[in-house]
Amino acid sequence: MSEVVVIAGMSGAGRSVAADNLEDLGWFVMDNLPPQLIPKVAELADGSSSGGDRLALVVGSGRYHDEVVPLIGALRHQVERLQLVFLDASTEVLVRRYESTRRRHPFDVDNSSGETLSAVIEAERVALEPLRAEADLLIETTELNVHQLRARMHEAFGSIGSETAMRTMVTSFGYKHGLPLDVDLVFDCRFLPNPHWVEELRSQNGLDPAVAEYVLEQPVTGAFLARLERLLALILPFYVQEGKSYLTVAFGCTGGRHRSVAIAEKMAQSLDKLGHAPAIVHRDIEK
Repeated sequence: MSEVVVIAGMSGAGRSVAADNLEDLGWFVMDNLPPQLIPKVAELADGSSSGGDRLALVVGSGRYHDEVVPLIGALRHQVERLQLVFLDASTEVLVRRYESTRRRHPFDVDNSSGETLSAVIEAERVALEPLRAEADLLIETTELNVHQLRARMHEAFGSIGSETAMRTMVTSFGYKHGLPLDVDLVFDCRFLPNPHWVEELRSQNGLDPAVAEYVLEQPVTGAFLARLERLLALILPFYVQEGKSYLTVAFGCTGGRHRSVAIAEKMAQSLDKLGHAPAIVHRDIEK
């Protein structure tokens, strides 16, 4: 098998949804795999006659969480390519999801702890921190619905034959809506003149030509972009050399509708010229 993906994460953060998405993309999915069977995956890979097969393993948290990290580490050395995806969400959101499903949390299956659901979720978060630290791709699902999570999975795993490429994403966001947690590089664009204070531009966004022109024609914008392009041209090959599978570059402004959007679109063009055709997400453009 040419590619193995391990899906892990907080209970209620979307592991099953992510697995369904991979199955729709043609992956062979093994859900809720006991950790003791993870080493057997290498045997499946060795015995496969099809180099194009792709296998996804979904591991639960439960009581075997401490066994998963060393087993995945060993598996990395036995298969051609392994990627660990960790799905996370805020405790508040996870509480709401569990309350709506009426399911019992796997860290309190016998209901003997007497702790609140929030405390149980925090205990799981602490226990899974070593696994989260090993992730190749972190997906924060706090503000994602099932359709948005599906889009993220398609962006990351929809292409076949890109095993050696680092997949890049450019995202814009608004600081007043919170800093995105699943990004690698963050650039603050709030030093640029704000189109929000130009009356005829306020109702538009950074995808509109008038707003993009206003942002990009500022003298400081040209200097900023030139230096940033040189920085990315320098560091991207080293990310690839180190075997990084995913890179997300985020640009933030106050509301996430004007400056960050225009800059993200421009930098996506620059990344494309550098040979890293990125997906683009404007998280807060409609807020």
